[in-house]
Amino acid sequence: MKVDTMREIDRYAGVPLTFLLSIVASVAQIFRKIPAKPNLQRTLFIELSEMGSAIIVDPAMRKLQQEAQADIFFAIFKSNSKSLEILNTVPADHIFKMRSENIFVLTVDVFRFIGWCRKKKITTVVDLELFSRFTAILTFFSGALSRVGFASPHDEGLYRGNLINYPVRYNPHVHIAVNFYSLINTALGYHDTFYSTTPVHFNDIQLQKAAIDEEAVQQVKAKIKQLYPAYTNQPIYLLNVNASDLLPQRKWLPERFAEIAELLLQADKTCIVLATGAAAEYEYVANVVNMVNDERFVNSAGTFKFEELVPLYSIAQFMLTNDSGPAHFAAVTNLKVFVIFGPETPHLYLPLGGNATPIYLGLPCSPCVSATNHRKTTCITRPCISGIPTQMVWGYLHNFLQQQKLV
Repeated sequence: MKVDTMREIDRYAGVPLTFLLSIVASVAQIFRKIPAKPNLQRTLFIELSEMGSAIIVDPAMRKLQQEAQADIFFAIFKSNSKSLEILNTVPADHIFKMRSENIFVLTVDVFRFIGWCRKKKITTVVDLELFSRFTAILTFFSGALSRVGFASPHDEGLYRGNLINYPVRYNPHVHIAVNFYSLINTALGYHDTFYSTTPVHFNDIQLQKAAIDEEAVQQVKAKIKQLYPAYTNQPIYLLNVNASDLLPQRKWLPERFAEIAELLLQADKTCIVLATGAAAEYEYVANVVNMVNDERFVNSAGTFKFEELVPLYSIAQFMLTNDSGPAHFAAVTNLKVFVIFGPETPHLYLPLGGNATPIYLGLPCSPCVSATNHRKTTCITRPCISGIPTQMVWGYLHNFLQQQKLV
Protein backbone atom coordinates (compact mmCIF):
# COMPACT_ATOMS: atom_id res chain seq x y z
CA MET A 1 0.00 0.00 0.00
CA LYS A 2 1.33 3.45 -0.90
CA VAL A 3 2.35 5.79 1.88
CA ASP A 4 -0.06 8.53 0.74
CA THR A 5 -2.91 6.02 0.74
CA MET A 6 -2.10 5.14 4.35
CA ARG A 7 -2.09 8.82 5.25
CA GLU A 8 -5.49 9.36 3.65
CA ILE A 9 -7.00 6.35 5.42
CA ASP A 10 -5.53 7.49 8.72
CA ARG A 11 -7.04 10.93 8.25
CA TYR A 12 -10.48 10.30 6.82
CA ALA A 13 -11.25 6.97 8.48
CA GLY A 14 -9.04 7.38 11.52
CA VAL A 15 -10.63 10.54 12.92
CA PRO A 16 -14.25 9.27 13.06
CA LEU A 17 -13.11 5.84 14.25
CA THR A 18 -11.05 7.26 17.10
CA PHE A 19 -13.98 9.49 18.05
CA LEU A 20 -16.38 6.54 18.24
CA LEU A 21 -13.89 4.32 20.03
CA SER A 22 -13.17 7.10 22.50
CA ILE A 23 -16.82 6.98 23.53
CA VAL A 24 -16.52 3.23 23.97
CA ALA A 25 -13.32 3.68 25.95
CA SER A 26 -14.97 6.25 28.24
CA VAL A 27 -17.85 3.87 28.97
CA ALA A 28 -15.47 0.94 29.48
CA GLN A 29 -13.47 3.02 31.92
CA ILE A 30 -16.46 3.08 34.25
CA PHE A 31 -16.16 -0.68 34.64
CA ARG A 32 -12.40 -1.04 34.15
CA LYS A 33 -10.58 1.57 36.18
CA ILE A 34 -7.25 2.86 34.91
CA PRO A 35 -4.54 1.59 37.27
CA ALA A 36 -2.66 4.22 39.23
CA LYS A 37 0.53 2.90 37.67
CA PRO A 38 0.84 0.78 34.51
CA ASN A 39 1.45 -2.94 34.90
CA LEU A 40 4.63 -3.23 32.84
CA GLN A 41 5.01 -6.98 33.14
CA ARG A 42 4.20 -7.57 29.46
CA THR A 43 4.69 -4.34 27.53
CA LEU A 44 4.01 -3.98 23.81
CA PHE A 45 5.72 -1.29 21.72
CA ILE A 46 4.07 -0.19 18.47
CA GLU A 47 6.12 1.41 15.68
CA LEU A 48 4.90 0.31 12.28
CA SER A 49 6.41 2.45 9.57
CA GLU A 50 9.92 3.59 10.53
CA MET A 51 12.78 1.08 10.45
CA GLY A 52 15.21 3.57 11.93
CA SER A 53 12.99 4.17 14.94
CA ALA A 54 13.33 0.51 15.91
CA ILE A 55 17.01 1.31 16.53
CA ILE A 56 16.46 4.71 18.15
CA VAL A 57 13.98 3.28 20.67
CA ASP A 58 16.26 0.43 21.72
CA PRO A 59 17.89 2.26 24.67
CA ALA A 60 14.42 3.15 25.98
CA MET A 61 13.27 -0.47 25.71
CA ARG A 62 16.34 -1.68 27.55
CA LYS A 63 15.69 0.92 30.27
CA LEU A 64 12.20 -0.51 30.74
CA GLN A 65 13.57 -4.05 30.87
CA GLN A 66 16.16 -3.14 33.48
CA GLU A 67 14.05 -0.94 35.73
CA ALA A 68 10.73 -2.80 35.55
CA GLN A 69 11.91 -6.30 34.58
CA ALA A 70 9.40 -5.98 31.75
CA ASP A 71 8.84 -8.64 29.11
CA ILE A 72 9.06 -6.71 25.82
CA PHE A 73 6.88 -7.20 22.72
CA PHE A 74 6.79 -5.24 19.46
CA ALA A 75 4.33 -4.65 16.59
CA ILE A 76 5.75 -3.48 13.26
CA PHE A 77 5.02 -3.73 9.55
CA LYS A 78 6.39 -7.00 8.21
CA SER A 79 8.41 -5.13 5.58
CA ASN A 80 10.27 -3.31 8.36
CA SER A 81 10.63 -6.13 10.88
CA LYS A 82 14.22 -7.01 9.97
CA SER A 83 15.35 -3.87 11.80
CA LEU A 84 14.48 -5.54 15.10
CA GLU A 85 16.93 -8.36 14.39
CA ILE A 86 19.97 -6.08 14.45
CA LEU A 87 20.15 -5.89 18.26
CA ASN A 88 17.71 -8.71 19.11
CA THR A 89 16.35 -6.88 22.14
CA VAL A 90 12.89 -8.27 21.35
CA PRO A 91 12.62 -12.09 21.05
CA ALA A 92 11.45 -13.29 17.63
CA ASP A 93 8.26 -14.84 19.04
CA HIS A 94 7.40 -11.52 20.71
CA ILE A 95 7.18 -9.62 17.41
CA PHE A 96 3.87 -9.14 15.57
CA LYS A 97 4.52 -8.53 11.88
CA MET A 98 1.63 -6.67 10.29
CA ARG A 99 1.21 -6.89 6.53
CA SER A 100 0.39 -3.72 4.59
CA GLU A 101 0.11 -4.79 0.94
CA ASN A 102 -3.50 -3.58 0.67
CA ILE A 103 -6.45 -2.56 2.83
CA PHE A 104 -7.94 -6.06 2.90
CA VAL A 105 -4.74 -7.72 4.12
CA LEU A 106 -4.29 -4.93 6.65
CA THR A 107 -7.83 -5.43 7.97
CA VAL A 108 -7.25 -9.16 8.37
CA ASP A 109 -4.07 -8.47 10.30
CA VAL A 110 -5.84 -6.07 12.65
CA PHE A 111 -8.01 -9.01 13.74
CA ARG A 112 -4.91 -11.20 13.97
CA PHE A 113 -3.34 -8.51 16.13
CA ILE A 114 -6.30 -8.50 18.50
CA GLY A 115 -6.04 -12.26 18.99
CA TRP A 116 -2.24 -12.14 19.31
CA CYS A 117 -2.41 -9.52 22.08
CA ARG A 118 -4.88 -11.65 24.04
CA LYS A 119 -2.69 -14.70 23.60
CA LYS A 120 0.40 -12.81 24.77
CA LYS A 121 -1.56 -11.25 27.66
CA ILE A 122 -0.34 -7.72 26.94
CA THR A 123 -0.67 -5.51 30.02
CA THR A 124 0.64 -2.16 28.70
CA VAL A 125 1.09 -0.66 25.25
CA VAL A 126 3.61 2.07 24.36
CA ASP A 127 2.66 3.78 21.09
CA LEU A 128 5.81 5.23 19.51
CA GLU A 129 4.11 6.73 16.45
CA LEU A 130 3.68 10.48 16.16
CA PHE A 131 -0.08 11.01 16.29
CA SER A 132 -1.14 8.12 14.08
CA ARG A 133 -4.83 7.39 14.59
CA PHE A 134 -4.31 3.85 13.33
CA THR A 135 -1.81 2.97 16.04
CA ALA A 136 -3.97 4.68 18.68
CA ILE A 137 -6.79 2.36 17.59
CA LEU A 138 -4.43 -0.60 17.82
CA THR A 139 -3.54 0.33 21.41
CA PHE A 140 -7.23 0.19 22.30
CA PHE A 141 -7.79 -3.09 20.44
CA SER A 142 -4.84 -4.62 22.28
CA GLY A 143 -7.02 -4.94 25.36
CA ALA A 144 -4.31 -3.49 27.59
CA LEU A 145 -5.56 -1.40 30.49
CA SER A 146 -2.58 0.96 30.27
CA ARG A 147 -1.87 2.77 27.00
CA VAL A 148 1.08 5.18 26.82
CA GLY A 149 1.61 7.49 23.86
CA PHE A 150 2.22 10.99 22.61
CA ALA A 151 -0.36 13.69 23.22
CA SER A 152 -0.83 17.25 22.02
CA PRO A 153 -2.48 19.22 24.83
CA HIS A 154 -3.53 22.70 23.70
CA ASP A 155 -2.45 21.96 20.10
CA GLU A 156 -4.93 21.74 17.25
CA GLY A 157 -5.18 19.37 14.31
CA LEU A 158 -3.67 16.23 15.87
CA TYR A 159 -6.88 14.67 17.13
CA ARG A 160 -6.88 10.97 17.85
CA GLY A 161 -9.40 10.75 20.66
CA ASN A 162 -8.66 9.75 24.22
CA LEU A 163 -7.58 6.19 23.52
CA ILE A 164 -4.19 6.92 25.09
CA ASN A 165 -4.83 6.99 28.84
CA TYR A 166 -1.23 7.75 29.89
CA PRO A 167 -0.56 10.70 27.55
CA VAL A 168 2.88 12.27 27.20
CA ARG A 169 3.33 15.67 25.61
CA TYR A 170 5.40 15.31 22.45
CA ASN A 171 8.21 17.87 22.37
CA PRO A 172 9.14 18.82 18.78
CA HIS A 173 12.26 20.63 19.98
CA VAL A 174 14.21 17.67 21.37
CA HIS A 175 15.61 14.51 19.78
CA ILE A 176 13.12 11.70 19.19
CA ALA A 177 15.20 9.43 21.45
CA VAL A 178 14.55 11.85 24.32
CA ASN A 179 10.84 11.75 23.53
CA PHE A 180 10.94 7.94 23.60
CA TYR A 181 12.62 8.08 27.01
CA SER A 182 9.83 10.37 28.19
CA LEU A 183 7.27 7.71 27.29
CA ILE A 184 9.18 5.18 29.40
CA ASN A 185 9.56 7.57 32.32
CA THR A 186 5.81 8.11 32.27
CA ALA A 187 5.19 4.37 32.19
CA LEU A 188 7.55 3.98 35.16
CA GLY A 189 5.55 6.57 37.09
CA TYR A 190 8.29 9.18 37.36
CA HIS A 191 5.76 12.00 36.88
CA ASP A 192 1.98 12.19 37.09
CA THR A 193 1.10 14.71 34.36
CA PHE A 194 1.47 14.62 30.59
CA TYR A 195 4.45 16.97 30.93
CA SER A 196 7.59 14.85 31.10
CA THR A 197 9.48 16.66 33.86
CA THR A 198 12.07 13.94 34.45
CA PRO A 199 15.41 15.12 33.02
CA VAL A 200 16.70 13.21 29.99
CA HIS A 201 20.00 14.21 28.41
CA PHE A 202 20.59 13.16 24.81
CA ASN A 203 24.28 12.49 25.40
CA ASP A 204 23.40 10.05 28.18
CA ILE A 205 21.39 7.80 25.87
CA GLN A 206 23.68 4.91 25.04
CA LEU A 207 23.01 2.65 22.06
CA GLN A 208 23.98 -1.00 22.32
CA LYS A 209 26.56 -2.16 19.76
CA ALA A 210 25.75 -5.18 17.62
CA ALA A 211 27.75 -8.38 17.86
CA ILE A 212 29.87 -8.88 14.73
CA ASP A 213 29.96 -12.47 13.49
CA GLU A 214 33.34 -13.23 11.87
CA GLU A 215 31.82 -15.85 9.58
CA ALA A 216 29.32 -13.28 8.33
CA VAL A 217 32.19 -10.83 7.73
CA GLN A 218 33.95 -13.40 5.56
CA GLN A 219 30.73 -14.01 3.60
CA VAL A 220 30.43 -10.28 2.99
CA LYS A 221 34.04 -10.12 1.79
CA ALA A 222 33.37 -13.05 -0.56
CA LYS A 223 30.41 -11.18 -2.07
CA ILE A 224 32.53 -8.06 -2.53
CA LYS A 225 35.10 -10.17 -4.37
CA GLN A 226 32.33 -11.48 -6.65
CA LEU A 227 31.37 -7.91 -7.45
CA TYR A 228 34.96 -6.76 -7.81
CA PRO A 229 37.36 -9.70 -8.41
CA ALA A 230 40.43 -7.57 -7.65
CA TYR A 231 39.30 -7.03 -4.06
CA THR A 232 42.01 -7.86 -1.50
CA ASN A 233 40.87 -5.97 1.61
CA GLN A 234 41.28 -2.50 0.10
CA PRO A 235 39.55 0.43 1.85
CA ILE A 236 35.78 0.40 1.25
CA TYR A 237 33.69 3.56 1.09
CA LEU A 238 29.91 3.23 1.11
CA LEU A 239 27.42 5.48 -0.66
CA ASN A 240 23.76 4.93 0.19
CA VAL A 241 22.16 6.91 -2.62
CA ASN A 242 18.48 6.12 -2.10
CA ALA A 243 15.86 6.74 0.60
CA SER A 244 12.54 5.17 1.49
CA ASP A 245 9.24 6.10 -0.14
CA LEU A 246 8.02 7.46 3.20
CA LEU A 247 9.77 10.75 2.40
CA PRO A 248 11.41 10.66 -1.05
CA GLN A 249 12.32 14.36 -0.76
CA ARG A 250 15.26 13.25 1.43
CA LYS A 251 17.27 12.05 -1.61
CA TRP A 252 20.36 14.04 -2.47
CA LEU A 253 20.82 14.49 -6.22
CA PRO A 254 22.10 11.30 -7.96
CA GLU A 255 24.65 13.21 -10.05
CA ARG A 256 26.22 14.62 -6.90
CA PHE A 257 26.64 11.17 -5.39
CA ALA A 258 28.39 10.29 -8.67
CA GLU A 259 30.66 13.32 -8.31
CA ILE A 260 31.55 12.26 -4.77
CA ALA A 261 32.41 8.79 -6.06
CA GLU A 262 34.74 10.30 -8.66
CA LEU A 263 36.48 12.44 -6.03
CA LEU A 264 36.98 9.42 -3.76
CA LEU A 265 38.37 7.32 -6.58
CA GLN A 266 40.77 10.11 -7.56
CA ALA A 267 41.91 10.71 -3.98
CA ASP A 268 42.45 7.04 -3.12
CA LYS A 269 43.75 4.93 -6.01
CA THR A 270 43.32 1.71 -4.01
CA CYS A 271 39.81 2.10 -2.65
CA ILE A 272 36.51 0.53 -3.67
CA VAL A 273 33.32 2.60 -3.57
CA LEU A 274 30.21 0.49 -3.02
CA ALA A 275 26.81 1.95 -3.87
CA THR A 276 24.42 0.14 -1.53
CA GLY A 277 20.69 -0.47 -1.65
CA ALA A 278 17.92 -3.04 -1.65
CA ALA A 279 17.16 -5.23 -4.65
CA ALA A 280 14.19 -3.02 -5.56
CA GLU A 281 16.56 -0.04 -5.76
CA TYR A 282 18.96 -1.67 -8.24
CA GLU A 283 17.99 0.47 -11.25
CA TYR A 284 18.11 3.70 -9.27
CA VAL A 285 21.54 2.82 -7.91
CA ALA A 286 22.73 1.65 -11.36
CA ASN A 287 21.86 5.07 -12.76
CA VAL A 288 24.29 6.67 -10.30
CA VAL A 289 27.04 4.10 -10.88
CA ASN A 290 26.77 4.42 -14.64
CA MET A 291 27.55 8.13 -14.40
CA VAL A 292 31.08 7.20 -13.33
CA ASN A 293 33.31 5.30 -15.73
CA ASP A 294 35.34 3.35 -13.18
CA GLU A 295 35.19 -0.34 -12.32
CA ARG A 296 36.00 0.50 -8.68
CA PHE A 297 32.59 2.15 -8.31
CA VAL A 298 30.38 -0.90 -7.82
CA ASN A 299 26.61 -1.33 -7.68
CA SER A 300 25.93 -3.64 -4.75
CA ALA A 301 22.16 -3.05 -4.55
CA GLY A 302 20.44 -6.34 -3.77
CA THR A 303 23.75 -8.13 -3.13
CA PHE A 304 23.77 -8.10 0.65
CA LYS A 305 21.02 -9.55 2.80
CA PHE A 306 19.68 -7.30 5.54
CA GLU A 307 21.51 -9.34 8.18
CA GLU A 308 24.76 -8.75 6.27
CA LEU A 309 24.58 -4.97 6.58
CA VAL A 310 26.15 -4.87 10.04
CA PRO A 311 29.12 -7.06 8.95
CA LEU A 312 29.49 -4.85 5.85
CA TYR A 313 29.48 -1.69 7.97
CA SER A 314 32.07 -3.21 10.29
CA ILE A 315 34.69 -3.46 7.50
CA ALA A 316 33.96 -0.17 5.71
CA GLN A 317 35.80 3.11 6.34
CA PHE A 318 32.74 5.36 6.26
CA MET A 319 29.29 5.76 4.72
CA LEU A 320 27.71 8.78 3.07
CA THR A 321 23.94 8.41 3.14
CA ASN A 322 20.66 10.18 2.78
CA ASP A 323 18.62 10.56 5.96
CA SER A 324 17.22 7.02 5.99
CA GLY A 325 17.28 3.64 7.74
CA PRO A 326 20.90 2.64 6.94
CA ALA A 327 22.19 5.66 8.87
CA HIS A 328 20.57 4.23 12.01
CA PHE A 329 21.50 0.61 11.26
CA ALA A 330 25.14 1.66 11.03
CA ALA A 331 24.90 3.34 14.44
CA VAL A 332 25.17 -0.08 16.13
CA THR A 333 28.70 -0.40 14.68
CA ASN A 334 31.76 1.85 14.87
CA LEU A 335 31.34 3.02 11.28
CA LYS A 336 31.69 6.74 10.67
CA VAL A 337 28.51 7.99 8.96
CA PHE A 338 27.82 11.28 7.17
CA VAL A 339 24.07 11.92 6.92
CA ILE A 340 22.54 14.40 4.47
CA PHE A 341 19.51 16.14 5.97
CA GLY A 342 17.00 18.36 4.20
CA PRO A 343 13.26 18.25 4.93
CA GLU A 344 14.05 16.60 8.28
CA THR A 345 16.39 17.93 10.96
CA PRO A 346 19.35 16.31 12.70
CA HIS A 347 18.23 17.95 15.92
CA LEU A 348 15.46 15.36 16.04
CA TYR A 349 16.77 12.44 13.99
CA LEU A 350 20.56 12.31 14.09
CA PRO A 351 21.56 8.63 14.54
CA LEU A 352 22.62 7.61 18.04
CA GLY A 353 26.03 6.17 18.84
CA GLY A 354 28.22 9.26 18.48
CA ASN A 355 29.65 8.41 15.04
CA ALA A 356 27.23 10.39 12.85
CA THR A 357 27.96 13.80 11.34
CA PRO A 358 25.02 15.72 9.84
CA ILE A 359 25.30 17.67 6.59
CA TYR A 360 22.53 20.24 6.72
CA LEU A 361 21.89 23.68 5.25
CA GLY A 362 19.30 24.57 7.89
CA LEU A 363 17.24 26.81 5.60
CA PRO A 364 14.50 28.97 7.17
CA CYS A 365 11.94 26.54 5.73
CA SER A 366 13.66 23.49 7.23
CA PRO A 367 12.45 21.20 8.55
CA CYS A 368 9.23 21.28 6.54
CA VAL A 369 7.99 17.90 7.79
CA SER A 370 6.87 17.29 11.35
CA ALA A 371 4.32 15.52 13.48
CA THR A 372 1.80 18.24 12.67
CA ASN A 373 1.74 17.42 8.93
CA HIS A 374 2.34 13.69 9.36
CA ARG A 375 5.76 14.13 7.78
CA LYS A 376 4.49 15.11 4.35
CA THR A 377 5.76 17.90 2.12
CA THR A 378 4.80 18.96 -1.39
CA CYS A 379 8.04 20.84 -2.06
CA ILE A 380 9.32 19.86 -5.51
CA THR A 381 12.45 21.98 -5.95
CA ARG A 382 13.84 20.88 -2.56
CA PRO A 383 16.46 23.62 -2.13
CA CYS A 384 17.32 22.16 1.28
CA ILE A 385 18.71 19.13 -0.60
CA SER A 386 19.46 20.37 -4.11
CA GLY A 387 21.26 23.35 -2.59
CA ILE A 388 23.87 21.16 -0.88
CA PRO A 389 26.87 21.38 -3.23
CA THR A 390 29.27 18.54 -3.91
CA GLN A 391 32.22 20.50 -2.55
CA MET A 392 30.48 21.02 0.78
CA VAL A 393 30.00 17.26 1.21
CA TRP A 394 33.50 16.52 -0.09
CA GLY A 395 34.92 18.87 2.53
CA TYR A 396 33.50 16.72 5.31
CA LEU A 397 34.69 13.48 3.70
CA HIS A 398 38.16 14.76 2.78
CA ASN A 399 38.80 16.09 6.29
CA PHE A 400 37.82 12.71 7.74
CA LEU A 401 40.06 10.84 5.31
CA GLN A 402 42.96 13.14 6.10
CA GLN A 403 42.49 12.60 9.83
CA GLN A 404 42.42 8.86 9.27
CA LYS A 405 45.36 9.20 6.85
CA LEU A 406 43.51 7.21 4.22
CA VAL A 407 44.39 9.61 1.38
